[in-house]
Amino acid sequence: MNKVFLTDSEIKENLFPFTLTRSAADIRIGILTIREKWEAYLGQPVSIKEDGQQVDENVIIVSANIIPSRQFVGSLFDNEGNISDSPDWNAVKVIQFPWHIFLWNDWAIRHDYELITANRQSAPLSSTVQTVNGINIFIEPGAKLSHCIINAEAGPVYIGKNAEIMEGAVIRGPFALCEGAIVKMGTTIYGATTVGPYSVVGGEIKNSVIFGNSNKAHGGYLGDSVLGEWCNLGAGTSNSNVKNNAGNIKIYNNILKEYVDSGLQKCGLMMGDYSRAAINTSFNTGTITGACVNVFGEGLMPKFIQSFTWGSKSNDRYEFDKALTDIGNWKKLKKASLTEPEKTRLKLIFDQNQSSR
Repeated sequence: MNKVFLTDSEIKENLFPFTLTRSAADIRIGILTIREKWEAYLGQPVSIKEDGQQVDENVIIVSANIIPSRQFVGSLFDNEGNISDSPDWNAVKVIQFPWHIFLWNDWAIRHDYELITANRQSAPLSSTVQTVNGINIFIEPGAKLSHCIINAEAGPVYIGKNAEIMEGAVIRGPFALCEGAIVKMGTTIYGATTVGPYSVVGGEIKNSVIFGNSNKAHGGYLGDSVLGEWCNLGAGTSNSNVKNNAGNIKIYNNILKEYVDSGLQKCGLMMGDYSRAAINTSFNTGTITGACVNVFGEGLMPKFIQSFTWGSKSNDRYEFDKALTDIGNWKKLKKASLTEPEKTRLKLIFDQNQSSR
């Protein structure tokens, strides 16, 4: 089979703020990232094509915002492993805007669940766990569940390796709790929701995707939203996901530098990596924050907050060295550290943002 490269050169700007710090191929939707899905279906490593990179003629280049399915990958190649003339485009979803991450998450969880659990046996459930349609629940080794309720009637529930669901949590599928992630006591989760690796969640969550190593660990509502990596929402923080008049939501477009009609009646918060919100923060409907934003202030937050902003209702800058120190402190809480490639990427974002202010 020909080698596959994923490219996001044409769609990267559309997926702001999540492509500030990663390729579109490394966006998590469902259980796996887009790159991980391709690798699992193909049974081989998949590379990211950098801008201007030359590749061999026999390499197949696929847009990184295409979410594959088994049916699509099967139709993509002919019997000799070459690209076919008629792939089944009805068997994929395409992320064209950041809100598509939560819009297509139900679809993605179902396909990932089938991919990951095929021909495998779930670890046993504790007798203290109350389930509905338990045959649609898969537990990886090392996961801990106690005195909680899981309803998989409306969609599958996947619990990753060494993840934990504490007592009193109530969960409806489709739902994915990735490796090492934690659902705290009394949490209420509606589908379709994904909690990424080593993230911690509490309060009420609905139809949201939380990338790895982020925290929404306390009371408050998160709905129809996406949180990047290394984010933190303080206790009592909530977002609006519906306008009071139930009208279409306008969302900031980083290419046009203006608000555009999304066509959505429901959209919450889309927060870039390394951003944080103080306790009791109130996010407006369809809010976007860039990367490395320290959000605090009274009343509803602005619907767009630039990267490296200190506060929310001023144009104060987050000093770069202080931002790195603060990120390092947050990483220590999860026994991690800020890497040199991360520092380089953050400096590039900081400098680009400085010139645009």
